[in-house]
Amino acid sequence: MSQKAVKRLYLMQVGSMPEYQIPIVCYLVQTEDGKNILIDSGLPEIIPEEGSDFENGQDVIEQLASLGLKPGDIDTVISTHYDLDHAGRHAAFTKAQYVVQRGHHLDAASNPRYAATRPQWDQPMDRIRLVDGDTELLPGLELIETSGHVPGHQSVLVWLPKTGAILLTVDAVPFSEGFTRDEQDDGSNPDAEAIRASTIKLLDLVEREHIGLVMFGHDQEQWETFKKAPEFYE
Repeated sequence: MSQKAVKRLYLMQVGSMPEYQIPIVCYLVQTEDGKNILIDSGLPEIIPEEGSDFENGQDVIEQLASLGLKPGDIDTVISTHYDLDHAGRHAAFTKAQYVVQRGHHLDAASNPRYAATRPQWDQPMDRIRLVDGDTELLPGLELIETSGHVPGHQSVLVWLPKTGAILLTVDAVPFSEGFTRDEQDDGSNPDAEAIRASTIKLLDLVEREHIGLVMFGHDQEQWETFKKAPEFYE
């Protein structure tokens, strides 16, 4: 890829699942032309009963404020999927365009799994950009369709001027030990075949594009090694 429009990547932990020591995270991409692109929005301000395993930390609004940004400064929200810990603050970004896989958005309309976050993600359609499959959002920022965890999940590939390519697997591969071609299916997960297909797709992508850094969605041990906002990758 020649022209790169992405300048910085910030990592933010906005909460956790204490029982499993799992971080809940979102990301901010800044471009050379001054755009602010949020990837997921973390947990809701008030966690519903069905999300009792989650615990809020410093939410995305506070963390953006520490970077000098208000919700109205966010131009785009990339929604990887509408689970409680990824779409909980979507509605705060009233000037943003939301980008989501068409298949995921259509499934969510009648899927009770996303009912708790519906007031967040169910925005006017003139503010939602539905994409179909792998999509270059702008030079240096690609969406990778990775169904399996849920239909229409998307991972994100970011190309930075100094660091190079960073793959954000999000929930397609939440933990590093799952990033393997040798994963065994014990028959307990009905989505195992789709998860495996997306995992292989991402492994192939890493090899093909010589991606040096893969960030897994909920890997506490790996997360502790990363720079977090206000530090950034460039």
